[in-house]
Amino acid sequence: MRALMYSPRLKTLATALFAAAFVAGCSTLQIPDEPKYLRALEIDVASHRSLSQDSRAQHLVLHFTTINNEASIRVLTLGAVSSHYLVTEPENGVPPKIYQFVAEHRRAFHAGVSHWKGAAGLNASSIGIEIVGKGYTDTPEGRIWHDFPKEQIDLVIALTKGIVKEHQIRPDRVVGHSDIAPGRKNDPGPKFPWKRFADEGIIPWPDEAMVAAKQREFEAKLPDVAWLQQKLTAHGFNVPGTNTYDQTTKNAVEAFQMKYRQAKFDGLLDAETAALLDVATRADGFRVRPVASEKKP
Repeated sequence: MRALMYSPRLKTLATALFAAAFVAGCSTLQIPDEPKYLRALEIDVASHRSLSQDSRAQHLVLHFTTINNEASIRVLTLGAVSSHYLVTEPENGVPPKIYQFVAEHRRAFHAGVSHWKGAAGLNASSIGIEIVGKGYTDTPEGRIWHDFPKEQIDLVIALTKGIVKEHQIRPDRVVGHSDIAPGRKNDPGPKFPWKRFADEGIIPWPDEAMVAAKQREFEAKLPDVAWLQQKLTAHGFNVPGTNTYDQTTKNAVEAFQMKYRQAKFDGLLDAETAALLDVATRADGFRVRPVASEKKP
């Protein structure tokens, strides 16, 4: 008889998610059983392992739902779209909770038409986390974007860290829906705390000193559109080199600003945006910072 052993990393993920679930007041994540057809076969899973392998999950995509808890659950479980996880918002004194709708080894339909760093159709290579929230409200005075509750983001970060560690997802592949589908999607929006994700050591962030120096340079003269499109492509967006400031280019600039310059995201190139983009495409300026507990004295 054979027995499948879960890896130490998988056990670590389960432990981390159990802790997050306990905080949220929900049950622990259930690891799926091995397929039934394997139980009747004598398969040696211990003697040999291929070195040429990695996780199916190469990206982690974050979203907001724009609808409430109940509607989000209904849409993501009964509709044509789905996600691996849903993090609810606090409601009537009930704390946020993590639901798993799709096992991580299976494909969920959350990304749609999407591109990032040369990869396309990211449903097949990603894990999706939906976050319940209004996102925004359109008013006669303009669009108002809504904040995320801290306790909800705490859960999202705990879940994200577990997924990233288990699947060894690169920090530059932890993205928002707006990153992989600019113009078509705007979630998780300019109120999503990407800077906190950087401070937690999850994603890279442009070096502030380098940005300040480059901004002074670009205030004298902005780079041309060819430079802009090359940099956007190098960062990860799918932007053809048309040498014209077309809508695709503007959409990518706006998505970039919503992540790294949230105070103003008009899709127009200015000195600060150019500086951020320049540093974000440099290996020596776009790095994951060690969190405080990991810094050496």
